[in-house]
Amino acid sequence: MAKYLLLKHYRGAPASVNDVPMAEWTPEEISAHVKYMNDFAARLEETGEFVGSTALAPEGTFVQYGGEGRPPVTDGPFAETKDLIAGFMVIDVDSYERAVELAGELSAAPGAGGKPIHEWLELRPFLGAHHPTITE
Repeated sequence: MAKYLLLKHYRGAPASVNDVPMAEWTPEEISAHVKYMNDFAARLEETGEFVGSTALAPEGTFVQYGGEGRPPVTDGPFAETKDLIAGFMVIDVDSYERAVELAGELSAAPGAGGKPIHEWLELRPFLGAHHPTITE
């Protein structure tokens, strides 16, 4: 088994097919999206492939060790993860191919109009996990 991170982005990835920002979705569309995500996670719990997931709030702060005293804190001017990362899911699967299959399925979560988003998800193996050779 190898662990992978499925990373959902606010921006930075190519535009999705159904590229309507969630702030413009109806409450029913948001509920349908969350239900899809929860049902997906529940199914993976049953197969033992689900490790964890969470959505992230847009707020965040960069902190750096600055020597003795209070660490410096900043809100820019560089791209920050709070501007990029919407949430994540960790899966533990038998193969890279299975990780790709699940990422593709998760990408089909419904969005505006109830249509699949077809969003791009970043798939990253945990360090130390098997690194596949990409042949495509």
